[in-house]
Amino acid sequence: MFGKKKQPPVRSLIDKGTQIQGNLKFTDGMRVDGNVVGNIRANEDSDSLIVIGESAVIEGDVYSDHVIINGKIIGHVHAFELLELQPKAQIEGDVSYKALEMHQGAVISGQLKPMIPGEKPALKLAANNG
Repeated sequence: MFGKKKQPPVRSLIDKGTQIQGNLKFTDGMRVDGNVVGNIRANEDSDSLIVIGESAVIEGDVYSDHVIINGKIIGHVHAFELLELQPKAQIEGDVSYKALEMHQGAVISGQLKPMIPGEKPALKLAANNG
């Protein structure tokens, strides 16, 4: 439905039990299962993917083309292409996106803002697999 293209490889990992304080910038793909206090921003020169795992807690803003969330973010999320909210996703902040896929159980405490003002954003309701 969204014309998904090949995702960039995950080259960076912040594993469970790791805590980082400070802003991060990454290229291609990144997976976070630990805690980050600071903003996470993808390099603008290439396609990007960030996966926020179930055990992850991010206290800061997240910027990437494709964002997959199954953990907790206290901050704003900016998905320049696709935002996927998995069942255990929790966001305390505003969310901007081009396309949105949201599973039952995901929670957003903030505003949903499509990236293209005036156009109806693509919205896909995920099937309940439970």
